[in-house]
Amino acid sequence: MRGIALALAGAALMVACASAPPPPSPAARADLAPTGKLRAGINYGNVVLVQKDPAAGESRGPAIDLARELGKRLGVPVEIVAYTSVGTMFDGAKTGAWDIAFLGADPARAGEIDFTAAYLELETTYLVPPGSRLLTMADVDQDGVRVAAPARAAYELYLSRSLQRANLVRAQDADVAFELLVAGKVEALAGLRQALVPLAEKLPGSRILDGRFMAVQQAVGTPKGRDAGLAYLRAYVEEAKASGMVARSIEKTGFRGVAVAPRAQ
Repeated sequence: MRGIALALAGAALMVACASAPPPPSPAARADLAPTGKLRAGINYGNVVLVQKDPAAGESRGPAIDLARELGKRLGVPVEIVAYTSVGTMFDGAKTGAWDIAFLGADPARAGEIDFTAAYLELETTYLVPPGSRLLTMADVDQDGVRVAAPARAAYELYLSRSLQRANLVRAQDADVAFELLVAGKVEALAGLRQALVPLAEKLPGSRILDGRFMAVQQAVGTPKGRDAGLAYLRAYVEEAKASGMVARSIEKTGFRGVAVAPRAQ
């Protein structure tokens, strides 16, 4: 029996070793932590990716978990580079303010940033005010309808390409976009479903439309030209999905309707 147990333990160890990702190469570490630490751009405007505990002041969420684990694997400390909007975080790629960032992969960002495959998908929909005649997704893209969205959010970039008849109103941030809806200056507010739920509670009688107009592919980005680092990042994200790390992190947030992205082919 003892021999069988030892054999089983040895087999389990061999499987674990076979599935463990290779350590980062010196080139990958230099790309991802050129200053000796991993500087991770985090958008606190995306409540699904990161939340800050108001009592303890600590941050948590899938973006935080992935950044910290990556830092461990690289053997370097992690520095959170905090932003309140994805637009200003995107600008940080041009100035070298961060080494990795957590944001939606969009063609409009591909000129400055290289992306991994998505690690999770977020549904986007519309919030409409009390008494709105807009009942479906198709109702929104009509003449005379004004849609508010935070400027340079992934779904704002998508709507700027896809809306045919409605007028897209770009706001400074999500709070300003919501104020436009409350003030009656727009007929619909675009946003992540999870972020629209608390806003609907602030505006009695408002409704979140069923369905979605897109799924934001949340990925990890790194400034262009860091090829060795990008290759390691891509492998790391796939392993994080396959191992269940991403799913466990999503579960801890308590948000419903957040899906782990399919593995890259």
